[in-house]
Amino acid sequence: MNVTDDGPVRRVTLDRPEARNALTAGDVRDLHAALDLGPDTRAVVVDAAGPVFSAGMHVDEFLALSSVTDAEAFIARLRDLLRAVRTAPVPVLVAVDGPCIGAAFELALAADLRVATTRAAFGLPEVKLGIPSVVDAALLQQHVGLALAKEIVLTGDLYPVERLGTLCNAVVEPSGLAGAVEELLAKVGGHTRTVLAAQKRLFETWQNTGLAEGADRSVQEFAGVFAEEETREVLAAYRARLGRRGASRDG
Repeated sequence: MNVTDDGPVRRVTLDRPEARNALTAGDVRDLHAALDLGPDTRAVVVDAAGPVFSAGMHVDEFLALSSVTDAEAFIARLRDLLRAVRTAPVPVLVAVDGPCIGAAFELALAADLRVATTRAAFGLPEVKLGIPSVVDAALLQQHVGLALAKEIVLTGDLYPVERLGTLCNAVVEPSGLAGAVEELLAKVGGHTRTVLAAQKRLFETWQNTGLAEGADRSVQEFAGVFAEEETREVLAAYRARLGRRGASRDG
């Protein structure tokens, strides 16, 4: 796995194409560590080398689980990684080219944004291994509807991206993947860290609470951003731009 900082963007690349980028317990640990972000980071991109985004968790990891206790500890580490993706203080974007399976699909579901190529495909094959799909597979029905989500989970089959409706924010030809990622990054990565973190916290609040509590927490988050000077700086700069446009029209 390669982790690099490209200006304000942290880029994480799954880089074991000879193993179809299958994930190990060490990869889960390293992915979690990659989400320990500095104050200047404005977005995270997860992509992969090779023709397969990821075959999901390596089956040897499951075979190594010799007890209920081992199994619980193992899946808890994946749960913690996916929670870190959802609650990261900046947008997390997953760029998928080729099959995206199992735990890797859950990673994509946990992310804020998904860009895929026309040769991307998604599946949760765990049922074929005698184990349930868990953790952020719970989000699937929000993206594709309950009927299709149940079909995907219960068949364990691989589904082409065109079957999955609005799961992805953009679907492009393989040659256009990098450009589509950069275009989306340009739109979401230029905001203040303060507002990005507040908005990410609100997404998690809205996901896990009712409307009334979500609205109350929204009031608190709105007020809280005014504790940071960068909020006032952005507001002042926006007001100045409006003033210049008005003066230009008047002239």
